Amino acid sequence: MNAAEKEKLLTEVVQRTVDRWCRDPKTTEEALFDTIYHERRRLEGEKKKSVAKRDRALYDRSYHQGLKASAGTQREIFRQIIQRFANEVVGHFDPRVYALSTRVIPVAMNLLLNSVSPLRLVETLQGANSLIDQLDLEGQTHTLKRLARQATIVLVPTHSSNLDSIMIGFGLYRLGLPPFTYGAGLNLFSNRLVGFFMHNLGAYKVDRRKQAAVYKDVLKTYAGCSMEMGFHNLFFPGGTRSRSGAVESSLKRGLLGMGLDAYVNNLRAKAKKPDVFIVPCTINYQLVLEAETLIADHLKAQGKSRFIIEDDEFSKPRRVFEFIQQLFSLHSRIHLMFGQALDVFGNQVDDQGVSHDHRGRPVDRTRYVLDSQGQPAVDAQRDREYTRELARSISESYHQNTVIKSTNLVSRAVFDLLKEHNPDLDLFRLLRTGGAEESFSLQEVYGRIERTLTTARSLAQQGQLKLDKTLADKDTVAVASEALAHLGSYHRKPALERRGDRLFHQDRKLLLYYQNRLSGFAWEG
Repeated sequence: MNAAEKEKLLTEVVQRTVDRWCRDPKTTEEALFDTIYHERRRLEGEKKKSVAKRDRALYDRSYHQGLKASAGTQREIFRQIIQRFANEVVGHFDPRVYALSTRVIPVAMNLLLNSVSPLRLVETLQGANSLIDQLDLEGQTHTLKRLARQATIVLVPTHSSNLDSIMIGFGLYRLGLPPFTYGAGLNLFSNRLVGFFMHNLGAYKVDRRKQAAVYKDVLKTYAGCSMEMGFHNLFFPGGTRSRSGAVESSLKRGLLGMGLDAYVNNLRAKAKKPDVFIVPCTINYQLVLEAETLIADHLKAQGKSRFIIEDDEFSKPRRVFEFIQQLFSLHSRIHLMFGQALDVFGNQVDDQGVSHDHRGRPVDRTRYVLDSQGQPAVDAQRDREYTRELARSISESYHQNTVIKSTNLVSRAVFDLLKEHNPDLDLFRLLRTGGAEESFSLQEVYGRIERTLTTARSLAQQGQLKLDKTLADKDTVAVASEALAHLGSYHRKPALERRGDRLFHQDRKLLLYYQNRLSGFAWEG
């Protein structure tokens, strides 16, 4: 996005938002003072005193001016606030920084990880043993690349870690695709170096502390306008990272609906490439960087978790380094699995850009949005139903394309044993005490792993999920060994630990987190 494109995008975002919120003097006044109220509330918790003082003065001034102002002046005050929000959000993509980072970051990462060995250092400089090479790109990659040339793509991945956007960025780069614009939480910009690269790799800021409705509308409008301008987008429809470790099934439909709006607006404008296609994607790790913090937050709140976590493992550079080092040393594969493309109504799209209904019949998608005069039009009630169908199709794709790892399967097997041996304990007592036995015999564990593995392979054959290679063709002992190597490597306390012929469950919260990846499937064992 060059300077002219950015200016055009900003102008369009501000104008559309103002038009929506300033339909008449009464609506304008209510929206203005509601926004000031929410911003003042937010500033009560602002940790940076200088920022709080500056912004509080601005909103105090806007409030007092607005009280005595005419309708036209109130509209202008509100427009300035909207402009401020839009300026905060906008990304600063720079092709030069993108080219530099995609060359330098993988090499720098490998230099750090391989510096313990001169031989491995030489191999790294020659391009061997790259951590990024441990990123497996699978699924409908050919279709994605083909469709990206004829339409605007909205990539919608699952969300486990703050590393997700980095991994996806390198995945898209390896596929030869241009960078996608995406929203990233404001906390991720707190590190100046990381923030600099994120700004210049297509990220725009999302401040989840801002609760004013107009701010959220600016975010949606920004995404929608960028789609109309042909910029590929990426966002996580699950919202924040999955605290429980489960694959997302309840998706936020606000941004999803912007794809439909962009499609209608493109048809109205007779755009050369009007189509907007949605591509689901799953990101699958053996280990998750922030697993300890996320599951603790999930259990603490039971669905009422903090809206944003600022003090997790991602905020500690040393923990990130340790995590990446463990993935490298264990040759741990990270799977990006791209699902079948969808149109904005939830129909599958083939690599020619043709939509097919649930029976496989080609459909003319333009007919979905025509009004009684045969013109493309927005219809709020109708479009909500379309977006609901799209969300359902994305959720189905997530489950079909989730790659189950040995850590997920072994955690499931052991957690099932814990529940069977302690039928009278509720979840929290089981997690806290571990029940009657602190360990299980390896023979019993292997038996349960074999049973769980049989079920997983059956589900994979039915196309309900995917299996990591270890689970697809290794025996029970190999599966258990790989899982134990991972579960005992990075986390502060091993989730499982083998001592002789016994297996000790050390951190049951981590077991719950990793086994939750299998929830939502037609599971029997």
